[in-house]
Parts: sequence; structure tokens; C-alpha cells
Amino acid sequence: MSDALRIGVIGVGYLGRIHAKIYAGMPDVELVGVADINARTAGEISGQYQCAGHTDPYALIDQVDAVSIAVPTSAHKEVALPYIEAGKHVLLEKPIAPTVTEAQVIVEHADHAGVALLIGHLERFNAGIMALADRVSEPRFIEVHRLGTFVDRATDVDVVTDLMIHDIDIVLFLVKAELTYVSAVGSPVVTDHVDIANARLEFENNAVANVNSYQALNYIDQQIEVVSKTEPRPGQKFPGLETEIIQVAPRLPLDAELEHFVRVIRNNTQPLVNGHDGLKALRVAEQVKAKIDACLI
Repeated sequence: MSDALRIGVIGVGYLGRIHAKIYAGMPDVELVGVADINARTAGEISGQYQCAGHTDPYALIDQVDAVSIAVPTSAHKEVALPYIEAGKHVLLEKPIAPTVTEAQVIVEHADHAGVALLIGHLERFNAGIMALADRVSEPRFIEVHRLGTFVDRATDVDVVTDLMIHDIDIVLFLVKAELTYVSAVGSPVVTDHVDIANARLEFENNAVANVNSYQALNYIDQQIEVVSKTEPRPGQKFPGLETEIIQVAPRLPLDAELEHFVRVIRNNTQPLVNGHDGLKALRVAEQVKAKIDACLI
């Protein structure tokens, strides 16, 4: 496997172990090793995929070309920077960092080192989102509802940076205009963090426009429902409406994301969601949280 891309996974809890499984099954990719502070977990995953297992998160630096980092958000900068400074390509799970300040440091180091930095905003690799982006050029109204069951592994961040940030990233991706206004409300329910939140984002291109179609995407089944205007029928004053279901070939977004990461490295191209995208989404998430905090005082 001399031409194989050598990849490691740092943090093999719930999500990291899936990264390891996908890499282990990829052609022309060698899963060199995994690292986790839990020795039992590291041993279990390394044994399952016949690779090295470590408790030291930096043990793989001299052995890999790239890493997936799936440690808690609070440790992103601490774990990612040594790999970036060593010239290794990094897939860093979202959010990019717990604060904009730390995110800026990560992005600046990646830019200086000239390495690929892919931020794991998984919904960008949803087949439905990709199809929707090809169909929509100037959206005027986007409404997103996301509900998730309580997961205690994600309690190091609030619902805005854990879940809403996916949708913030999608909105920023689809709307090619500057953000001009943010309003938000939210409240803690289960944890000490905000567990339920609602935000409204307004952009500088919010001019009144005729709406020609309505497109609805279900993130889970990855299908698109399109409602479009038709010409008025004889004797009718107003246009009619026509509904069409666009069938999108669904696939697991994480498989698509990791395959994209490998292609980016091999072809020396820019990631679909680079460090600057992750930083931009986090900036908006912090604005949302600031608005919520103001309401809670």
C-alpha cells in the first residue's frame, strides 16, 4: 500500500469510530491508527480494524498524511494545531471551535501551513442539499426546523453550536449575500446550556420578489418537493400550482464527506466546507447566542 493515503482518527467515540470504519473500507487508503484518551476504546477500535491504537492524541503525527479529529469541541484547537503545524491535512468535526477566537487561530495556522482543513458540517454532503443548491440560485425565504433527542455526549456545547449551526451553515451557503440582522430566542430545558432556540437571519438582498417556486427538502429521506406556478387556465385570473417530487439518490452523508476529504487531498483542491466557512458559521452562531443571552437576563 505504498501509494495509499495514510489516515488516522483522533477520538473514536460515537462519531470517530464511524470515521475509522469508513476509512478502513476505502480503497487506496490506509487507516494507520486511532487515538483516544480511553485506552479500552482505543484498543477496541484498533483491534477491530487491525491498526495501531494510542491514548496519546499526538502519537500519529509522524505516521499519517491526514487525520479526522472527533474529540470534544473544547479540545479542537489543542489537538488540531500540532497536526496542522506538521503539515497534515485535517478533517475537524463541527463546530470548528468553542469560540470565534480559537477558530481564527485554527484557520490562520491552516492557511499558513497550506493544508486542507475540512470542517465536518455534515449536512452539506446531504444528497438533497446538493441537489437543492443546483436548483436554487437566489432564495428569498428559507425556513428550517430541526429536532433532536437529548444526547449527553454533546453537552459540552449548546443546541445552537451543536445542531442549529448545521442550518446556519446551509443558509450561508445558499444565500450569497451579507448578513444584516439577527434575532433569536432560546432557553435551557434539560442542561445548563440553551436546549431550544429559534433564530431569524436577514440578509442585505431581502428585496421583495415574485416567488416562482417553493422547494421543500426532507433532510432524512433527501427528497425534494417542488411547487411551481403554471400559466393561468382559460378563464382563470391567477396562475395555478403544480407539485413535483424530485427523486434524489440518497447516500450516507458521512461516507460522502470522507470520500470528499480524500479527493481534496489527492487533487489538491479546496474542501467544500473549509475553515473559513466553519469560522463564518460559528460567528453567526455566536451572534444568535448573544441575542438569546440578552433575552435570558
